Amino acid sequence: MTTSRAVPALLLSAVLASGCVRSYRSEPPLDFQDFPYTSLDGQPWPLQRLPLPKTAETYQMATVPQVAYVELNPQGARTLVFIHGLGSYLKFWRYQLDAFAQQGYRVVAVDLPGYGKSDKPATFPYTMEAMADAVREVVQALGVERPLLVGHSMGAQTALSYAIRYPEEPGALVLTSPAGFEKFSDKEKRWFRRSLTTTFIKSSPEYNIWGSVRQANFSRWRPELEWLIEERVRVVGTPAFDAYAYANVRTVDGLAHNDFVRDNLGRVQAPALIVFGEEDRLIPNPFLHGGWARDIMAYGHAGLRGSSLVGLEGCGHSVQLDCPQEYNAAVTTFLGKLAPAP
Repeated sequence: MTTSRAVPALLLSAVLASGCVRSYRSEPPLDFQDFPYTSLDGQPWPLQRLPLPKTAETYQMATVPQVAYVELNPQGARTLVFIHGLGSYLKFWRYQLDAFAQQGYRVVAVDLPGYGKSDKPATFPYTMEAMADAVREVVQALGVERPLLVGHSMGAQTALSYAIRYPEEPGALVLTSPAGFEKFSDKEKRWFRRSLTTTFIKSSPEYNIWGSVRQANFSRWRPELEWLIEERVRVVGTPAFDAYAYANVRTVDGLAHNDFVRDNLGRVQAPALIVFGEEDRLIPNPFLHGGWARDIMAYGHAGLRGSSLVGLEGCGHSVQLDCPQEYNAAVTTFLGKLAPAP
């Protein structure tokens, strides 16, 4: 371990040992299927499962995968489809799902293949195009027309892939701290392959998990967010964790080795909001580029005709969790300006 990486690791380890934050290492394992998917007031969301036969056929999968999803207020006039980011699951929209359902929207949130309570097949390609096809199959199966796609980070890149390949279908895009705008050289792409392996994910000590979640994603960490740490620590060693780790590695490879979104922003027809945290510590990649998130987001803003750009002060990469009130207000304002659905 290099000195630059050892120091923060030792400091965080000391914090854990001192009792300043809770350790979950001694807690019993918690499988993905046992994660509580609940609203802020503790009410369970109605979780459903959907097979994806079209996706299986397109990518020549031997078995048909199933994805888990939540649907709220099914009678809503317009449908918001929430797409989570890398390593996460639909619960990362905990501050949004009920809030927007209460505004009258039909709300659908999906666990992408490989994540959360969805199947994690090794034969799924885990590219952004395949992720977009999976989301599109859910949208079509639920009879949603002109979906309002809300994606975070990798989920935003997935939404962009959807909108580029099927430009007439989405009604709007809400791109939250989006991946897909940052350029990576061939050397940097090789760095991703070397740096993230299934062994690395499976062997990460708890202090690394605290660092990657709390320090990298948040600017306003609150104790109520500790479920993020608990679930990540306790799921290690469960039967599905190896498949989850593999999905993450393959997804990162798909993210970094694909310039499709960056090169085709001009094909997007749907109105788009880019909303991000000014204190984002993940975009641009801090190990490779450094710099400011606003510069990366400005590139996407310039490429997406007529898009809106909103930076939230004092907010990090997981802005929908870090600054939910400000985030929800920005999204509500954007959605309120959309033309009525035809």
